[in-house]
Amino acid sequence: MKILYLETSSKNCSVAVSDNETLLCLCEEVSENYKQSESLHTYVEWALEGAGISLKEIEAVSLGKGPGSYTGLRIGAASAKGFCYGLKVPLVAVNSLESMIEPFLGNNYDFIVPLIDARRMEVYTAVYDGQTGSELTATEAKILDERSFEEFKDKKVIFVGDGAKKAREILQLPDADFKEDVFPSAQYLIKKTLEKIRSGEVEDMAYFEPFYLKDFHGVKKKP
Repeated sequence: MKILYLETSSKNCSVAVSDNETLLCLCEEVSENYKQSESLHTYVEWALEGAGISLKEIEAVSLGKGPGSYTGLRIGAASAKGFCYGLKVPLVAVNSLESMIEPFLGNNYDFIVPLIDARRMEVYTAVYDGQTGSELTATEAKILDERSFEEFKDKKVIFVGDGAKKAREILQLPDADFKEDVFPSAQYLIKKTLEKIRSGEVEDMAYFEPFYLKDFHGVKKKP
């Protein structure tokens, strides 16, 4: 089964193509300027070309549904729906935090905690088992303070994501590991996507909305 993956929830504009579990091509770039609107469809073209297949061969589209950048999620969702409608294929949506933990599973961590930088001292986060990847706490918007995650003081834990920088500065966890240069990536949507397809967990495109987690807060223009 040939699947197209889109992940646009962060500074990483990421597109991948797989044939079942096999990653055929990955095109992605981390940019401070959030290049999804100008780069996404170009990356789709490049990924398909690199995979050696045409768009009409795609049998499903998978989307990193958030949480993350409001604008990035809207762009990704609109594009995913467009491809699904045009190709008449199903849409699968995966929590973007789950793609962040994939590279660290089985590395002797008790817990993996992805942290997506939100506003001020806030992060989007959840807690996952370091071996199985199972979700232990639900995704939430969390304000960090000195007592956050103190239950992991005597555990082997790694915090990953661009929110790990401010977490390192404020959390009282000297033995924890922190890795800041981690962003949701389309290549790590493959496993969860195939699980969802096999169990029939596809989205109703008429009602699907990204996982914004919070309402959008725009900047008010001065009169």
